[in-house]
Amino acid sequence: MALSQIIFILLTLLVFYFAFKQFGAIVKNINLGKSEVISGDTAWRWKNVFLVAFGQKKMFKRFIPALLHFFIYAAFLMTQVELLEIFIDGFGGGHRFFADKLGALYTFIISFIEVLSLLAFVATIIFLWRRNILKVPRFWKSEMKGWPRLDGNLILVGELLLLIGICCMNGADILLQQMDPEHFPDTGRLVISSWLGPALFGGFGEGSLHFIERLGWWLHIIVVFGFISYLPHSKHLHIFFAFPNVFFTRKKSRGEMDNMPEIMNEVKSMMGLLEEESTEMSEEIPEFGSKDIFDLPWKNILESYTCTECGRCSSVCPANMTGKKLSPRKIMMDIRDRTEEVGKNIRSGDVAFIAEDKRTEDSSLSKDNYSDGKSLFDYITSEEIYACTTCNACVEACPVLINPLEPILAMRRYDILTNSAGPSDWLPMFNSVENGGAVWQMPEEREAWRKDT
Repeated sequence: MALSQIIFILLTLLVFYFAFKQFGAIVKNINLGKSEVISGDTAWRWKNVFLVAFGQKKMFKRFIPALLHFFIYAAFLMTQVELLEIFIDGFGGGHRFFADKLGALYTFIISFIEVLSLLAFVATIIFLWRRNILKVPRFWKSEMKGWPRLDGNLILVGELLLLIGICCMNGADILLQQMDPEHFPDTGRLVISSWLGPALFGGFGEGSLHFIERLGWWLHIIVVFGFISYLPHSKHLHIFFAFPNVFFTRKKSRGEMDNMPEIMNEVKSMMGLLEEESTEMSEEIPEFGSKDIFDLPWKNILESYTCTECGRCSSVCPANMTGKKLSPRKIMMDIRDRTEEVGKNIRSGDVAFIAEDKRTEDSSLSKDNYSDGKSLFDYITSEEIYACTTCNACVEACPVLINPLEPILAMRRYDILTNSAGPSDWLPMFNSVENGGAVWQMPEEREAWRKDT
């Protein structure tokens, strides 16, 4: 077994072990949310996956960026075929495993990958230009400062390196097929490499071509390994999580709020509509809405990890457009950051994070007894959640069916019903609803008109 083969195998095992641990931690973080069963209409869910997650249907509401994104997306999907061959060659110590087995079909596949790679190269350059030179406003909002902006650029630079690796590998390989056909199987006439290889490396000797071909091969796989290891810390996690997120999308109407049985029973009791056996009220005052990630359904946390940070939601938000502090993208990013913080603390096992009223001599740290004195309200301000007009523009705009409105409404419910807080301008409305059953203050009962008929 060659040294390069041993290095490849060890590196592959190390990368996938490291990635498995990181993705496992993310799954545990998602499960910190409330349990919720989402089922029913499997056919509708798979249709959504095929059209929205796989087919990028909602991306094409903005055609030019969608087309450029499609070039990168299609290249990513197709290069997995070449990547599979790289893994087979790496483990087996061979070269171009599929070339002599597929013949003309192999030539077509690799040529198709090269065309897509060229289009992806152009799209990547344009995306870098849009982000850093043109400075498209939605990429320069306050929540995109620092790491989020760097993250987007790092991925794009990584894509360029990946494409350069493919170019070097295939270009040098074309020339080596003529010099050393015994070790370099005939790939046929590739659409791009057949002319680009001789144009770039035509004057190089066999030794130099060997070096360039191996350099391209290793550059390709190292960038892939780097991407796998980096992905759990990047917004590009949506590459994987978009599919389950779309599949588990709730079928109810957008903006429909979940009923609160405690409130409903209280209103029925006031109106004399509650059945006798249901009139017993709990002495314990319930908490409404969501204060922290533990109060959010796991689906909302999954959505926070699925967020692509594209900013389409914030760019159509009327509150954001008029200069208010609310940014639906920031809401999802904040939920993810808070989840990461809590998950890291729980995995540390530090008993200092156990709530005082739940601490015993043999208690271990878990989500049921966790407390660090913080909540989502330390990330998301009241000003943000009350700026929302619940118009559903952000929900409609999201290309992967994320619903930022749900956590906003849940936090608003907590602030109003549990904290007895809320904007001062809203208090007269609350009093009117409680006293008169209408949002406007009226001098007489709401149903007084009926009594005169």
